[in-house]
Amino acid sequence: SLETAIRATCDKTRLLDIVENFTLFIEDPGGMAKIVAKYHQHLGVNNAIRAVEQLGENRGRLGVYWHTQGAGKSYSMLFFAQKVMRTLPGNWTFVIVTDRVDLDDQIYKNFQRASVVTEENVQAASAVHLRQLLSEDHRYVFTLIHKFRTERGEPHPVLSTRDDIIVMTDEAHRTQYDVLAQNMRDALPNAAFIGFTGTPLMAGEEKTREVFGDYIS
Repeated sequence: SLETAIRATCDKTRLLDIVENFTLFIEDPGGMAKIVAKYHQHLGVNNAIRAVEQLGENRGRLGVYWHTQGAGKSYSMLFFAQKVMRTLPGNWTFVIVTDRVDLDDQIYKNFQRASVVTEENVQAASAVHLRQLLSEDHRYVFTLIHKFRTERGEPHPVLSTRDDIIVMTDEAHRTQYDVLAQNMRDALPNAAFIGFTGTPLMAGEEKTREVFGDYIS
């Protein structure tokens, strides 16, 4: 197993990829920590990159990134976003959507601690603030899906018609198939969507695959 790991890691192309795109420096209470991707993050993120390269064919459904809790999904999101910006042309914006306050805070702080988010006030504080952020040009926007709500069931206004917005949803399950999810798609009609989850919705038809596309990892 050691020989397998060394042969795989030290392939020249892969080693350069790991150094450039899969190494993070995180501010920890005890000082700076270096984090290198595990094999499932390297393989999964590169599959997601290939999905972005095929946006025209998959019509913005980038796939389902199905990894268990504790597998480092928020770091995988970070690796993915950074590699897209480094290697694919475009003025990319990433919208990170969750359905729990603690998860929203955790992901936002991870991006901050890695010095990836350098702007102030890109974590939506309200539905009004979210609309403002998505109407502007930001590299990252963090929000709860509940902030795509409307008053009295009114249709959600279009906020951006850009086709270089990628929506990353963490825990891509039940909140991704109802009114709030439709509002999000109405707000960003040309955006691409990728679902990160440890619990895809399997009941009946596989809703998670239906919405986001096939499993990429």
